[in-house]
Amino acid sequence: MNDEDQLQAEIVALTRAFGWHRPMQTPCGQSIPIAEAHALLELSQASPLSQLVLVERLNLAKSTVSRLVDKLVKRGWIVKQRNVDDGRVWDLVLTEVGEVKSAELAQARQTKLAAVWQHVPTTQRATVLHSLKTLVEAIRESEH
Repeated sequence: MNDEDQLQAEIVALTRAFGWHRPMQTPCGQSIPIAEAHALLELSQASPLSQLVLVERLNLAKSTVSRLVDKLVKRGWIVKQRNVDDGRVWDLVLTEVGEVKSAELAQARQTKLAAVWQHVPTTQRATVLHSLKTLVEAIRESEH
């Protein structure tokens, strides 16, 4: 097996190990679509956030994020507010219920990743982090 085939096999294995192929459940076992969980994560780190910035951070199409935002509004997890400086822009803000859900997801994510991290030998942790960073940068560069 050549390097490119091995890379593909390992990415598929990683995807399945984390459950990323199950879009209606987070890798940490929460019954929420992954895209919604990622939107809540972004909003928990910076709120308010414009819908356009959310598009950029999630690396999703505008129409996909628009539908995603509508779902989050219907769930009562976010509200849309006109930007005070530019009335054409919608700012997205977590509601109290959204903050609670986001915190629940953050705790589940922390618990899952801490358990995974415990199984990575201490001597290999820096290498794992460096490799992941390199892979993410390569993916981003290949898309442009």
